[in-house]
Amino acid sequence: MNYLILGVLFVFSGFFMKISDDFYDEAGNRTIATIFGILCAIASALATVSYSGAAYIFIGILVGTLLAFKIDGSHHIITLILYILICLAMGLPSLQVPIILICVLAALADEVGHELIANYTENTFIILFFEYRFVMKIVIFLLALCGVFSFWTFIFFILFELSYVVGGLVFKKVIKKEND
Repeated sequence: MNYLILGVLFVFSGFFMKISDDFYDEAGNRTIATIFGILCAIASALATVSYSGAAYIFIGILVGTLLAFKIDGSHHIITLILYILICLAMGLPSLQVPIILICVLAALADEVGHELIANYTENTFIILFFEYRFVMKIVIFLLALCGVFSFWTFIFFILFELSYVVGGLVFKKVIKKEND
């Protein structure tokens, strides 16, 4: 798949994921959360079946969030089912179990740290480290540095992360203000 298209799919995945979560968590709107979750599932699944780097990342995030019990709403369940169905229908690229496990553990560490760290420390660096989920970023960077992933994979993941943050900002500045 073309790298430009992959970059767009990563951007859409991150943006739609955050918008979906915020509509569910902040606005209590399950319908719109589900619509954006479906868009996220489509973008993530298309990237997953087209590019092994995306497969490692999105499967890692999926399993890590499952293990952290963060799939906690109907929008998540629908998104998960659609993602799996698309991946099964279109087929996954060849993957190595140790790399999947590394990505799963990184995502799990980010999720657990994000939820719990503020309760255990007042260290601003550590709180920000987990607030912005840096474990996975560092792991993907190191895997790219070691040649397991192409450097494009790291760039795509950063695009995903930036669009996730932008999705949160858009929700707070535009959508939430309209609903207030």
